[in-house]
Amino acid sequence: MVTNGSPLWLQESASSRALRDVLTEWLGHPLTTTCGTDDRSHVRYRDSLVAAGYEVDTRVVEYVDELTAEQIAGGVYSALSEETLPAADERVAFADRIRAAIEPHEPYREPVSVRILTGRC
Repeated sequence: MVTNGSPLWLQESASSRALRDVLTEWLGHPLTTTCGTDDRSHVRYRDSLVAAGYEVDTRVVEYVDELTAEQIAGGVYSALSEETLPAADERVAFADRIRAAIEPHEPYREPVSVRILTGRC
């Protein structure tokens, strides 16, 4: 199992807070879901593998990535469910809202913590 740390909109940078505000407004509620990247989920993943008889190893790779506004909007689209994804004719305007909100906070640097959980029999 591979996970990539906290979603961009839950991080503590100014651009992340601006993105979170746009998404909270769009969805109509605060964002709290970690997409299975939190410590509690990792414990659950690990326990499930151990219960299935696997020997489990965890590794972490950390780096900082610089993103474009287009990459950020694309990441948001990939994380939204079909029900919350903007309709095709609304996507350009939605991406523009994201871009306008985060633009004052360029460059966009995302700290990424990739956790790699492997199981071996």
